[in-house]
Amino acid sequence: MKRVGIIGIGAYVPDNIVTNRDLEKRVDTTDEWIRTRTGIEERRIACDDIDTSHMAIMAAKEAIKDAEIEAEEIDLILVATATPDYSFPSVACLVQGALEIQNAAAMDISAACSGFVYGVVTGQQFVQSGTYNNVLVIGSEKFSKIVDWSDRDTCVLFGDGAGAVVLSTVSEQRGILAVDLGADGSGSEHLLVEKESNYVAMNGREVFKFAVRQMPESSLNVVEKAGLTKEDVNFLIPHQANMRIIEAARERLGLEKGRVSTTVREHGNTSAASIPLALYSEVKNGNIHDDDVIVMVGFGGGLTWGSFCLKWGR
Repeated sequence: MKRVGIIGIGAYVPDNIVTNRDLEKRVDTTDEWIRTRTGIEERRIACDDIDTSHMAIMAAKEAIKDAEIEAEEIDLILVATATPDYSFPSVACLVQGALEIQNAAAMDISAACSGFVYGVVTGQQFVQSGTYNNVLVIGSEKFSKIVDWSDRDTCVLFGDGAGAVVLSTVSEQRGILAVDLGADGSGSEHLLVEKESNYVAMNGREVFKFAVRQMPESSLNVVEKAGLTKEDVNFLIPHQANMRIIEAARERLGLEKGRVSTTVREHGNTSAASIPLALYSEVKNGNIHDDDVIVMVGFGGGLTWGSFCLKWGR
């Protein structure tokens, strides 16, 4: 059976930085309150003329270049997003058109903050089965357009950005080793976009309890499925929502702090973009090496969760 891995990565974040101090001027909150409860210090916010597709296109271009392939070699485009430009066409089709990838299929995936993991697992199946050779998976979000900027409970949490990877066959000992996906629709009311306002609404207490339980559990499950132990894990890249949730996952895996990505400080919660953005940061900073065992894990609205374990490298 083909082994599928990541052969290229890319990222894009808007230039506009909004700090906690900036938010103090807009809503009744403080820098200290945000930092101590979430770990977030700043986030990137896209201007009006930059939408989800624009960020996805920029991240995709870099990922394709990093993979050392031509755009026309992409067979399938999967975009994980909860904030598409339109109800339709999909963001994936907008990416396909902009990059002139004429022969690629294209579709969006809706699993909120778990979307990138769902996208990678979906893309893996197409490559592993031999249906396609190269799959472009993008997580891209403009959450700033569905956030109520007068609601201090949500507006401090989210940011905008995009991350992308190219999936393809890799050497026998590398690539994705195991996956773990799940959902609990009975908790859907805890995190949703309200019909009346079109703004995101969240029951913070319930989402926190769900995340602290489910994210470490999924991480351990996928390691076990891979036939490994938590001692074999070199690096954890969790969904970047809250430092306390990230710490819970780190402690369950028994990892040192330097082996866990914490880009939530500068990006906030970028939903489906958070894991690929964190991966990009760690790779570019030299923290991930060939043959490292990495666990990527997320949770989100739905409620959904997912993780995959892979050995890094081509």
